[in-house]
Amino acid sequence: MALDMQSIYILASGGSRAMEALDTITNNLANVNTTGFKQMVIKEMSQRLDENGGDARELFVFPRFQESLVQLDQGGLRESGEPLDFAIDGEGFFKLEGPDGPVYTRDGHFFLDQEGAIVDDHGNRVLGRDDNPILLDPTMPIHVDENGQIYQGGEVIGEIAVESFEKMEPIGSNYYRPAGAQQEARYRLKQGFLEGSNVDPLAQMGELITTQRRFEIYGNLIKSLDQLHQKSNEIGKA
Repeated sequence: MALDMQSIYILASGGSRAMEALDTITNNLANVNTTGFKQMVIKEMSQRLDENGGDARELFVFPRFQESLVQLDQGGLRESGEPLDFAIDGEGFFKLEGPDGPVYTRDGHFFLDQEGAIVDDHGNRVLGRDDNPILLDPTMPIHVDENGQIYQGGEVIGEIAVESFEKMEPIGSNYYRPAGAQQEARYRLKQGFLEGSNVDPLAQMGELITTQRRFEIYGNLIKSLDQLHQKSNEIGKA
């Protein structure tokens, strides 16, 4: 393959990575005010394809993503005063009963459904330590201690499940699923509080500007190489 075409392919790969990075940063910024949202960070690498006999002038070196990670740092806590609002002060995620199995979230803004089960905005039921939905008496006050034990009428009704994993991956709608081994969750549950997003908007705006410039540079270099290639063809025909 001609060297100029190889360079264009490599620059196009870099431009594609920059576009994907822009999508990630934009999504982070769009969720600055989303309760319990966890920022995504991207790790990049260079991939070398030694398909040309080891000739250093003919090696393919493509920029690519190594992995996308959920940044698990805690967001700020704010008091809401609502008895069914909960914030995890520490590690772990709430475990909910999803349509296709358990899902996890840090959004502790919950309600009671018609059957007295604790549910989230999407109607998914919050699970207890026994992996069953938690049913309450809607006519009685509710108190939840720092360990997640739920009291009504002076009796323990259940305990909210909080589970922690080494890595998590997003699956949409502010839900996550485990992407690593389970580990001990060290936390305190705070009733009447909600956790904010852990996105740093100023840092993300800086990343957005840098990545936009990077994308523009790739595009401009591709245009310049294409123009150089056309000039070379014209000279060759002269």
